[in-house]
Amino acid sequence: MPGGRLTQQERQQIAGGLADSLAYAEIARRLDRPTSTITREVMRNGGPTAYRADLAHRATERRAHRRRQAPSAGPRALAQGNGRDDGAVREYEETFTTLLMQQGLPKMVARVLTCLFIADAGSLTAAQLVQHLQISPASVSKAIAFLEQQGLIRRERDDRRRERYFVDDDVWYQSTIASAHGIGQVAATARQGVAVLGQGSPAAVRLENIARFSDFISESILRAAEQVREILHTKPDTH
Repeated sequence: MPGGRLTQQERQQIAGGLADSLAYAEIARRLDRPTSTITREVMRNGGPTAYRADLAHRATERRAHRRRQAPSAGPRALAQGNGRDDGAVREYEETFTTLLMQQGLPKMVARVLTCLFIADAGSLTAAQLVQHLQISPASVSKAIAFLEQQGLIRRERDDRRRERYFVDDDVWYQSTIASAHGIGQVAATARQGVAVLGQGSPAAVRLENIARFSDFISESILRAAEQVREILHTKPDTH
């Protein structure tokens, strides 16, 4: 299996595969590349409908140039320490960011959240995010505002009066609970439509099915999340 960066010819093949509506796995098979490589390449360069080989190649060259020019305390700073392979950490960071984008998060939001996830302290300042991601303070501010609105992070001021952004250890629990409540809201809204459209009408029956399904999923998620949290937070009996 070949390694290293994608070539311009490979990017043209990716563009051709997307134009033919091929799945990422099939494009990867034809190029003898991991599917994750193709997925990440497409998602970071406009997505399947906007991907262009020439633009993607130039963007990659610009990123590589910025990395070469960056000071040692710059974008790689968060990946250092504990005997880690800096390249492997960067690769993982891109993989996790791509996953979050596939789950619906905007690109910059996904990048910021991934940084917080992989930081040992679970917290970073705006300046650290700007330095690591090589983006503007305004971009960080917008991403933080979105994450805070979703309840995924919190902010505090440290002893130097700098704002720090935190992801708590139970952030995924909090996110799951918020998602379950959102599904519950879908159920409630669908059920309102039953009365508006008339009990027994085809549309009302459809909405009632949506409501019943959403109620069941929401309640199941809430129950499972509480059970798992209790198990994970219960300390084993050492006696």
